[in-house]
Amino acid sequence: MPHGWPGVIEHYAQWLPVSDATPRITLLEGNTPLIPSETLAGRLGEGVRLYFKYEGVNPTCSFKDRGMTMAVSKAAEEGAACTICASTGNTSAAAAAYSARAGIESVVLIPDGYVALGKLAQALAYGARTIAIDGDFDDCLTLVRAISDSYPVALVNSLNPYRLQGQKTAAFEVCDRLGRAPEYHALPVGNAGNITAYWMGYCEYHEAGVIESLPAMLGFQAAGACPIVRGEVCEKPETVATAIRIGNPARWQEASAALRESGGRIEAVTDDEILEAYRELSSEEGIFCEPASAASWAGLKLLAAEGFFDGVECTVVATLTGHGLKDPDMAVKMALEPEKAPNELGAVVEMLGLG
Repeated sequence: MPHGWPGVIEHYAQWLPVSDATPRITLLEGNTPLIPSETLAGRLGEGVRLYFKYEGVNPTCSFKDRGMTMAVSKAAEEGAACTICASTGNTSAAAAAYSARAGIESVVLIPDGYVALGKLAQALAYGARTIAIDGDFDDCLTLVRAISDSYPVALVNSLNPYRLQGQKTAAFEVCDRLGRAPEYHALPVGNAGNITAYWMGYCEYHEAGVIESLPAMLGFQAAGACPIVRGEVCEKPETVATAIRIGNPARWQEASAALRESGGRIEAVTDDEILEAYRELSSEEGIFCEPASAASWAGLKLLAAEGFFDGVECTVVATLTGHGLKDPDMAVKMALEPEKAPNELGAVVEMLGLG
């Protein structure tokens, strides 16, 4: 076997519920970059060191691959012939890809009209049976839970405990790169599985003595879909950040525990704030992420505006959960029109101010 990164299961096997009998259904996910901020960190405070954990370079371009390699590997170990999930997009892409890799049928339920084209195209390309439901994500999740409870299909949403086991490896990677835990870790929050998983990973490393301290977890929801912030189910969630357009998070209680135990906070950011952050990340840091990912940077700016980081020396990690091409419609909508010029050297030189 060639040397190199073997995927999260093989690399972190001692930290995961796997054995020699567990097949490694992998696309070599994980090992994603922890990118130091060159520009935006200064807007948080003079003493802030900011890093972006860019999960958009996973095989299906989102953090979901970490959990799906575990969920599908365990489903294959148990002899499942079919997986099923509800999705706002990223889960469907990952479930379809890893199921295809395992030779297992994949069924995906999505809310009709609310999944970005890039994500829907992925699920279809990977061969998933994709059904658009006349309802929202929470309705889709209710349906797949009922189906998996009564029929021989493996549910691979974040309710599946193996999903969190895979996703916690991102926290391991952060600590492995930094040589310690950050003081703060910021994440977008939708179904709340990721913030739960990161906290799990940090706690396991801390309990084993790999790191000496734990970060405060900072979660950010979209203002139009912020049930944890409001403390009540959001019946009609609405936001441009489709990946976190969820009104009743499956991991609500676990995420709340992570926030409480870590001494963290959860806040809401508006769509305008998310889109501004989305633009800043690409145009000033060169990191192209989907809108939901930008909620982490938008939230950090919100805290900075209230003086949260004033006079503090700290390391902050912000997870960017998915690639910008996950939502090509938004990318096109937010892009500037190209300038036009005649096919003449002089004209182009003059336009560029080089003459």
